[in-house]
Amino acid sequence: MGALVDRLVCEHRLEAAELRSLLESSDQLTFNSIRQHAAEVAQRHFGRRVYIRGLIEVSNYCRNNCFYCGIRRDNRQVERYRLTDEQILSACSAGYQLGFRTFVMQGGEDGAFADNRLVPLINTIHTQYPDCAITLSLGERSAASYRALYEAGARRYLLRHETASPQLYARLHPADMSWQNRIECIETLKEIGYQTGMGMMIGAPGQTIEHLVQDLMLLQQIRPQMVGIGPFIPHSLTPLGDYPVGSVEMTLRLISIIRLLLPHALIPSTTALATLSPMAQIEGIAAGANVIMPNLSPADVRRNYEIYEGKAAFGTEAAEGLRQLAARLSTINYEISYDIGNYNEEVKI
Repeated sequence: MGALVDRLVCEHRLEAAELRSLLESSDQLTFNSIRQHAAEVAQRHFGRRVYIRGLIEVSNYCRNNCFYCGIRRDNRQVERYRLTDEQILSACSAGYQLGFRTFVMQGGEDGAFADNRLVPLINTIHTQYPDCAITLSLGERSAASYRALYEAGARRYLLRHETASPQLYARLHPADMSWQNRIECIETLKEIGYQTGMGMMIGAPGQTIEHLVQDLMLLQQIRPQMVGIGPFIPHSLTPLGDYPVGSVEMTLRLISIIRLLLPHALIPSTTALATLSPMAQIEGIAAGANVIMPNLSPADVRRNYEIYEGKAAFGTEAAEGLRQLAARLSTINYEISYDIGNYNEEVKI
């Protein structure tokens, strides 16, 4: 195992069988070694800094009906909302005053956020805050839409691939959603020039070690600039609501492996980890992650963006909790960074 870890550290890639061995290993010493190397690599490229991004959850309307998601179209018990342009701009203003220099607009696939609305909104944010990066996480769109949003000023796009297995994807999504289209969207985003984010849930219903190996191989192939992973957390009002929570330990192990595969990547320690345990999110940073996304959304709607049950939206997961977050990070000798934190290269914003 030691030789495999050394090769991963030096070459930033392994074969599928080798990755499977690392994921299946029950040797705590191996896991500790991977985590230590991952932390060292992250510190070498980013120092002991954790980049913060201001998350603005613009809408919980969604045309999709994913079997695991609490804001799926057929969940009639969700209190739906859409932020106005004024609310979004107000969140950006508040975030900017707090020091945020990256805004992440995230939402369900809501037809109300079409290009004729988003393009002028993004252009306004870009004009008012030219020293800030604009990240979008608004699902699958056409190539023309992605291009228009890029030209308006967005430079990063988060679109989790969910799984590298078309068969598992079909188990998690209705028939009108296509794994192939998801991958084509990711490839289009990269071609346009976005810093592109991928990711998957750990412990999703039906997921096996083999599926996770396929995920790592796909990440090696596409080499996204951002990777967001978190443990699966069920929502009782979905078809997959009876499945158990995913493993925090496996999530941390994968964060470390992904850091070694993609040394320059921006890797969040996700809200899903924070939802299960405040210290799990700090452990994610110690395992090689380097991004946290506090919530800038209006406080009265945060509980309604419940993609999984009990989603953390306050405390250190909120912009108001930055001091508390800084205190927690200091326990492992890390500090908040308000920098944009590009993917190890200069990117025009």
